[in-house]
Amino acid sequence: MQHYGLANVWEQGDSITRAILIVLFAMSVLSWVVIVVKLWRIVQLNRLVNRAAAPFWQAGSFEAGVQGLADARTSPERNPLLALALAGREAATHHRDTHAQLRERIGVSEWITRCLKDTLDECVTHMQGGLAMLASIGSTAPFVGLFGTVWGIYHALIMIGATGQASIDHVAGPVGESLIMTAFGLFVAIPAVLGYNALTRANRALVRKLNRFAHDLHAYFVAGAQPASRGKATTPERHNGAASEGAVEWQ
Repeated sequence: MQHYGLANVWEQGDSITRAILIVLFAMSVLSWVVIVVKLWRIVQLNRLVNRAAAPFWQAGSFEAGVQGLADARTSPERNPLLALALAGREAATHHRDTHAQLRERIGVSEWITRCLKDTLDECVTHMQGGLAMLASIGSTAPFVGLFGTVWGIYHALIMIGATGQASIDHVAGPVGESLIMTAFGLFVAIPAVLGYNALTRANRALVRKLNRFAHDLHAYFVAGAQPASRGKATTPERHNGAASEGAVEWQ
């Protein structure tokens, strides 16, 4: 009994068939690498946020809180809490020390909001790195496999026409091997799509936590109200009879 399978497709296929197999294999490896690396990174960030947000607000001073975030042994690029805290401090210091005309044109609330949101956007962009590749692999892999199937059936029909043998035992093998390409494409695409959806949901939950931390930083620098809760969003208290101006919209 003759055995058919992916190995036989590789042995009997031409250069285009082998190129399609290589492309699908590379797509599969890339998608799994992205899924594993991004999932591990999200787990690390979640642990960091859950472990470091509450001690930051429980510190005796802002500098002590920043030092606690810096002790996490991660750079600001890999520690979004530290990046947001440093950006908020720099924005408040810059606004205070700049010429008076700047304060007249841009209020302290709007200035700090813009700086925090820019930093948060950079963190989100870094977190979403690689997701576009997963989406592309999930959407194109089935069609790459389908192209391999069409190419294989085309050559199978040419071989049948050349030999003049169209019995089921001569047709089933080549056609079945060609259909393996479609199955291979689905095998590559399904994990990529599921991984993309899972990572997107995990990133969305993590961004919500960072949004709450940014809200609290905004309240601290604008109204001088340090949130008492564990990093949850709080309403800035009134300071000298004035509430923080400009409601912040964090997306």
